[in-house]
This record gives sequence, C-alpha cells and structure tokens, in this order.
Amino acid sequence: MKMTGFQILVIVTLSISQTTSLFAAHPTPQKKTEPPNIVLIYVDDIGFGDIGCYGATRVKTPNIDFLARNGLRFTDAHSPSATCTPSRYAMLTGEYAWRRRGTGIARGNAPLIIRPGRQTMASLLKQAGYATGVVGKWHLGLGQANMNWNGAIKPGPLELGFDYCFLIPATGDRVPCVFVENHRVVNLDPDDPIRVSYGKKIGHDPTGKENPERLKMHPSHGHNQTIVNGISRIGYMTGGKKARWVDEDIADTLTQKATAFIDKHKSERFFLYFSSHDNHVPRVPHPRFVGKTPMGPRGDAIAQLDWCVGELMKSLRRNGLRENTLVIFTSDNGPVVDDGYQDAAVEKLGDHKPSGPWRGGKYSKFEGGTRIPFIVSWPGHVEHGTSKALLGQVDLSAAFAALTGATFTEKGSPDSKNLLPALLGNSRKGRDHLVEHARGIALRKGSWKFIPSSRGAKINKATNIELGNDRNNQLYNLDDDPGERNNLAEKKTGKVKELSQLLNRIRNRSQTETGRK
Repeated sequence: MKMTGFQILVIVTLSISQTTSLFAAHPTPQKKTEPPNIVLIYVDDIGFGDIGCYGATRVKTPNIDFLARNGLRFTDAHSPSATCTPSRYAMLTGEYAWRRRGTGIARGNAPLIIRPGRQTMASLLKQAGYATGVVGKWHLGLGQANMNWNGAIKPGPLELGFDYCFLIPATGDRVPCVFVENHRVVNLDPDDPIRVSYGKKIGHDPTGKENPERLKMHPSHGHNQTIVNGISRIGYMTGGKKARWVDEDIADTLTQKATAFIDKHKSERFFLYFSSHDNHVPRVPHPRFVGKTPMGPRGDAIAQLDWCVGELMKSLRRNGLRENTLVIFTSDNGPVVDDGYQDAAVEKLGDHKPSGPWRGGKYSKFEGGTRIPFIVSWPGHVEHGTSKALLGQVDLSAAFAALTGATFTEKGSPDSKNLLPALLGNSRKGRDHLVEHARGIALRKGSWKFIPSSRGAKINKATNIELGNDRNNQLYNLDDDPGERNNLAEKKTGKVKELSQLLNRIRNRSQTETGRK
C-alpha cells in the first residue's frame, strides 16, 4: 500500500509478567520510508505487572494491550532509575542521572535541572526538522532559584528543544498545583499572586495537619501541608485560586492538550512526549472511572490511563496517521502501592502483583524498581511478539537520532547506545550491560545482577518496599532466580570480581568521556 503523509513514531512501554522471547515467525517486511513522527507515552509508577498484556487480571487495559498485540513487548527494558526525576533526566539527556548532583527527586519549586543548551532528545529531533511538544508531568524543575511564579517561567522545556509545553510542574502531590503552558501559569489572576514555600508555612490556606476535617482524602504519611481540592500536599502554597487544578479533571485536560498537538501538526513531522500522571498519588480519577476495578483508586487510575492511550490512538487514526506511526509506551519506574495517601490501595490489592515476578518496586535496587513495561508499535515496520533484549530508556536519544538522521554526539549523551535494531525487533541483541539506580547503583550483565554492599534500611517503612540494601555483596542469576532470593556472591567470587570491576570502570569514567563540565 502506498504510504502518504508524514511518518509517525510512537513508543509505548509496559510492565510484563511473561519472560519468554517470541519473535514473529515471518519478519515484517521493512519499507523504505521517511523518518517517522514520534509519540512517546511516559506513564507514572506503572509496574511490570500492572497491565493486562503483562499479566494483570484485576484491571482491564484493552487499548494498551492492543498496542502490544500489534507491536513488540519487551520483558527486560528498564527505566534509568527507580524514581521519577532521575529517570526523566536520564531519558531526555542520555546521561545516567547518578553522574550528576542535584538530580534526585525534585521539590515542586526546584530550578531547572537540565542545563539549557545541552543535547536532549527534544533538541535532537528539533534539529532533524520535527515539531516538538511535551504535555503532562515534568518534575525536572523550572526557572531559576526562588522563581516568581507570576511572571515568565523560564528556563524550561522551551529552552531544551521543545516548541510547546503544557505541564504539571512537578507532581500532583506537590505544590504549586497549577498548570504551566509555555512560560506562564494557566488562568493566573494577577490580583491573586502565587507564592510557594518548601520551608516555613506561608499565607493562611488550611493544611492537612491543622485542618484534617477539610480533607476528602487523608494522608497515610507526610502529605499534610497546604490543602488544594480537598487534598493536602507536600509544600505550602498561597494565592492562584483561579489557576489551581481539579485533580479529577487532570487526565482529561492533559489528553485534550496532547490530541490538540497532534491535530495541529498532522501535516508535518512531530515528536510528542506525553507524560501521564495517572497512578501517581494522589490517585483521584474522574468519576466516570471510579469503581471500574475492584482495586479502588489505584486500579481505577490505571483504567483511566488506558483510556488516555486510546484517545491518543483515536487522534492518530482520525488524522490518517496511525499506519505511519511508531508508538512507544513505558513507565518512569516500578510500582508503589501506598505512597502517602489513604486510598485503600493496599487493602484492595487482592492477588494483583504490581511488580509481576520481580522483587521490590519504586525506590528499590531490586529488579522491580526499574524493570518496567515497554511496548513498541509501528505497523509494517516493527516485529510482532516479545523480546528479551536488555535495553534502557537512556538509549532512546541515540536510537531516535539514528532513526531520524539527527547529528548525535556521544559526549552530549554519554550513556545512550544506539539500539534501534533491537527497538524495532530486527535484532534480538540488546545491551551488553546496564546500570540500575536507586540511591545507589547496581549492574546487569546478561542474566547476572550484581548489587554492591551498601548501608541503609532494608525496607522503606512508609511504602513497605524492599530497597535492596545489604552490607554484603549480592549476586543473582535472574534466569534461574527471577525473584532475587538466592544470593550467589559467596559461591561465585570470580563473577562478583568481574562485575564489581566493570561497575567501577563505568562509575569512574573521566569527565571528558561523560561530557561533564
């Protein structure tokens, strides 16, 4: 069939409960084509076992599952970190976040973490002629220190290669609870200026700690400062009453902005980074999704996420773009059940396993911290089936550059490897090794997982997640022991030495090699 219009690339990453590798018996014919447009769907706190095509049964995800059936599911794909800010930093820059100070979980009023002018995924694609946009959760800081939220908010995404942005500045549980479009707070009344503090209380707005009777959702730990929409948050905020979001409407608002971007740029090559907030706390889905699953707000938020994916796909089809689209769906880190609010997520979990067969979850150095869903779909160009290739989101910048012909510099994105053949299913070979990160680093090489000795708590008491800390080295063969229960470090001292030395070489690479200044 003759292909018309601009090509589109959309990548979807999901959590998978199966670990077998199955490629299509008859490879999909590869067509010579212009570089595709790209839609990257980056979801929040979705674990390997949270999606139907990865084994979930207590929540239905038909739109995501359809992408998987008509694309390639990866069972050994990883977010760069077990938490959101460092994952987003590494994915967009192609540099492991643990190489840089200041890339931990960002406050809601943090300044921009990525240095303007450096190579990013967006700047690469902009250089290749793409219209570039980001819609959704940002959480990489905005502006300068002590920023005034009532004026021009910059630097931000527009200084990193994006032509358009519509953002949640940080997360739903952190103030300021407003949207930022390009350089301005949306719907801000100049007579009601915004002030934000992550130190002492400011203004006279009620807080969850002082006024629990005003809450419609109570915190389980922390999250007891300024109340917005009946939910207390992290941090203090005053002013901006007309600009404050309504949590129940966030998914609709973000989806409308994303589809509008597709509609606007349907006749040119574009890159859309759609960063959903669904499943991150506070989980407050729209009323039409409440009760859709037996798992309460956490399950209902996943159902809402699936709807968002479906709406994006409808937009592509409506504009005649789906057949020419490569889709990527993935998550920023592993799952967490109770992350600060009393939403019955633990009580209603049932036999649902958010991390699938893996140990740990968000915040953890075990596999559940970074092994996430990852789905790639591009009709006529991507193999159908399942791939066991080891890859990381940090590799997307190099792959996109190879796909689009953008000029890529290893110094600019020092940890990003061109795994385009594996991404499209033309090769079963992924990375030789990959660093996993969660307040410390671990190493994957083939089926081997090495976690160096470390101090610190073994369990995050607030979330009840195993963190992977141990005063002894840990070594696991994931082919035989996917649950990381049989520590082989004392029996396989040679393998420990090999992996320890490799990890040290990666960690101690010179500033010139990593492009640091």
